[in-house]
Amino acid sequence: MAEKRTMTLNLTKEEMESLELLVLKSEMTKTAVIKKALRIYLILDKRLQNGEHLFVEDDSHTFKVELLLV
Repeated sequence: MAEKRTMTLNLTKEEMESLELLVLKSEMTKTAVIKKALRIYLILDKRLQNGEHLFVEDDSHTFKVELLLV
């Protein structure tokens, strides 16, 4: 098992409310939600570094927007 380290995370009220909402919707802990978000970010960042593009499209395929990580 990998060594675990502890950190302190300072969030705004709005960021904490968003995290708490995700916790309720996903039935995961705050730590699990943040770890999942980090894994998703790393996957997306790697694909973008490889020259790929990320898009979100509605069900009817009439609206499409490119996602950019800043």
